[in-house]
Amino acid sequence: MARKPIKIRAKLKGSMTTVKCLMSHPMETGRRKNKKTGKLIPAHFIQNVVAKHGDNEVLNADWSGGVSKNPYMAFKFSGASKGDTVTISWTDNMGKSASASATIK
Repeated sequence: MARKPIKIRAKLKGSMTTVKCLMSHPMETGRRKNKKTGKLIPAHFIQNVVAKHGDNEVLNADWSGGVSKNPYMAFKFSGASKGDTVTISWTDNMGKSASASATIK
């Protein structure tokens, strides 16, 4: 069974919602060499991450090859209620994408 591309949790405490997510991605910089062939491994990294609360965009991050493999991201925002939905989506430099949603607890 394949891993989910994004694991996400969202929790409301007071007026702030904390979102934590783990994204499965190789995040290659394009500067590392294959030990067997000696050739550079092509760059493959997440370029854009977007978080939405309902229809509102609460985070938009542009990344590069300098982010580690299987990146973890956490952030806070206000204006949510328990039972609302938060959606995280990413797009990488090769055109692949993934998204996941969580209900705020």
